[in-house]
Amino acid sequence: MPLAIVHSRALTGVQAAGVTVECDLGPGLPTFAVVGLAETAVKEARDRVRSAIQNSGFEFPARRMVVNLAPADLPKEGGRFDLPMAIGILAASGQLPAAALAKLEMIGELALDGGLRPVTGTLSSTLAAGQANRAILVPQGNAQEAAFAQSTPVFACANLAEAVAHLRGTDRLPEVIADAEAQESAIPYPDLHDVRGQESAKRALIVAAVGGHHLLLSGPPGTGKSMLAARLPGLLPPLRRSEALEVAAIHSLQENGFDIRHWGRRPFRSPHHSASSAALVGGGSHPRPGEISMAHHGILFLDEMPEFPRAVLEVLREPLESGEIHIARAARRAIFPARFQLVAAMNPCPCGHFGDPQQMCRCTPAQISQYRSRLSGPLLDRIDIQLEVPTLPVSALQEAAQGESSTYWRERIAQAVDRQWQRQQARNAQLQGERLAQFCALDAVGTRLLSRATETLHLSARGYHRVLRVARSIADLEGSDPISTQHLAEAIQYRRLAQTLMR
Repeated sequence: MPLAIVHSRALTGVQAAGVTVECDLGPGLPTFAVVGLAETAVKEARDRVRSAIQNSGFEFPARRMVVNLAPADLPKEGGRFDLPMAIGILAASGQLPAAALAKLEMIGELALDGGLRPVTGTLSSTLAAGQANRAILVPQGNAQEAAFAQSTPVFACANLAEAVAHLRGTDRLPEVIADAEAQESAIPYPDLHDVRGQESAKRALIVAAVGGHHLLLSGPPGTGKSMLAARLPGLLPPLRRSEALEVAAIHSLQENGFDIRHWGRRPFRSPHHSASSAALVGGGSHPRPGEISMAHHGILFLDEMPEFPRAVLEVLREPLESGEIHIARAARRAIFPARFQLVAAMNPCPCGHFGDPQQMCRCTPAQISQYRSRLSGPLLDRIDIQLEVPTLPVSALQEAAQGESSTYWRERIAQAVDRQWQRQQARNAQLQGERLAQFCALDAVGTRLLSRATETLHLSARGYHRVLRVARSIADLEGSDPISTQHLAEAIQYRRLAQTLMR
């Protein structure tokens, strides 16, 4: 049979687009051409495929060969098409049955000795193969990652010879089953009970966990801001399966792939303040996800937030609202999910002691103004909860730890989150339009209170709606259907810091 067709996948952002690998053997001088908008790494597959076939004990046809990667207008990159090309050539030359390829997809990079190396984006490819009602054949190093998709039969091989034996039916590969024991044993999160004092900050952290709200903590150095942020993942409810798949698919795009030991765990990303805009939101000639996408369904922690360049911080404005990031390049475009929860920490001034009763501030008014100006008003307006974290007296540090543990609060928060999903199929921070008006309705007293607060604090329409969402989360934490004036008053208090920072 001079023509064979093999199904594979190319990565476009976090999605895996179908690619048909067509291998044709014709008369003429022996040549090997790869067409179909293939980049350099794909074209170099000619030499890898030739050596892998020969070193695996198969015959490399001495004929005119053309490998077409369709569709032709879809860019192809990496070594993921090595295995489909080799299998297509062997099928076209009659060395294995072409009929076995109809209901199977495959990806994998070949070594010169015929071994298979893992590739990125395996989870996305497996999910897409399942939607196309095809099984998938992957390198052994991607086996468990693919199996966790649980969407289609997964077969894994260590080399080209094993793949051919499977397709010939002489030595069938066993279907890979997800190994639950391979997941990381439950690593305990830092406990909220360890934080001394700072009851207001603890309360704000809990409210943020309930509704998925963005949080800004401001205070002198050493007051526990970073310590509080590190305890937020331990308060959040576990990922739903659909969310866990989204998180794993994004991390699967990284060079080392997805570590299955982290399956189901919420990401916690803490980039250094020297990170560029591209590092934060993603980019490159072949777009890759940035920190905000790696934090999808998890936490993005920006410590010393004003130390980030203002231009870098401003790129957060769009994804904070939309939950996704659009990256456009000359020849490529990609959309990555970025539904993260922002937690930021900052000092009130460059020296960190403005307003600190225990230590005098050394900064001039101009220095303080310049420092705070790195945070624009529109960016601050998108942060739901903003709180000052004061310096603790020595007596508070010497007292025994008080308050409930993270385990206690995680159970209560999970109940509040379940209430949100049953009521509106979304977290409170995502309420928009009619659903916001429906589920955050106020009585006459609450309406007047919020109107006065809007005038006094000069809240924007965005700030007005964010107060409503936070009040809804406070009510859910208390198990209340209506939003009371006490819930609303607490939510209003969380907007006062922005007015101080923007002065």
